[in-house]
Amino acid sequence: MNHEVRSEIANAKRVVVKVGSSSISGANVGNIELLVDAIASLRKRGAQVVLVTSGAIATAMPLLKLDSKPTDLATSQALAAVGQGRLMARYQVALEAHEWIAGQVLLTSEDLDGAETRDNAKQAIERMFELDVLPIVNENDTVATAEIRFGDNDRLAALVAALVKADALVLLSDVDALYSAPPSEPGATRIDIVHYGQDLSGIKTGDTSTGVGTGGAVTKLAAARLATDNQVDVVLTSINNVSLALVGQPVGTWFQAAP
Repeated sequence: MNHEVRSEIANAKRVVVKVGSSSISGANVGNIELLVDAIASLRKRGAQVVLVTSGAIATAMPLLKLDSKPTDLATSQALAAVGQGRLMARYQVALEAHEWIAGQVLLTSEDLDGAETRDNAKQAIERMFELDVLPIVNENDTVATAEIRFGDNDRLAALVAALVKADALVLLSDVDALYSAPPSEPGATRIDIVHYGQDLSGIKTGDTSTGVGTGGAVTKLAAARLATDNQVDVVLTSINNVSLALVGQPVGTWFQAAP
């Protein structure tokens, strides 16, 4: 049953993939190539992909010789301005092997609240699909205020998945699945599948463990709830499992969409 359910992702026509800062920055910068190779295989079989990426601030930190993530908004915004171009350049270098071109889409959650801006964003992404361009979405951190401190783009990814009516949302982080408690705690068990409407109040969640991301299990669960409410299936797993997740192998946690 579980593998059958997951095999739907292998047939998905439109997929949103979201990756967190810690998975593609610092010592993990090499994962960009791994990620691009995986999503290029989706394109090869005819699926359309949107990549939602965090990491602009984390990418800029070593360039400006900062050891820890800034706590004030102005420095975060300045770092985002520096890091965003470098992050896009890294993706484009990896995409060259697949003769694929990226398009940058910077959004705030407010952009997806207003009807006009939401429609404009949807039209732009749809046109990119027609032109065989990979839309790479990030929070517009240089102008965003509240969102820069919230959720490492998990919520944004769910909103984008709803916007483009994706078949599936794949949330990639540094943890391979949802657990009943933080995986470092004794007795924490992996949760394989979450049925739509299932009560998850008993799950004990921790904060992000990385010092560069702003997500964690709480924001992943909220994003999964938002996406599944909009009829989008969700897979939560680690970036190392991305290729397996995208062909429907039973990795990570599957969140079943609303019927």
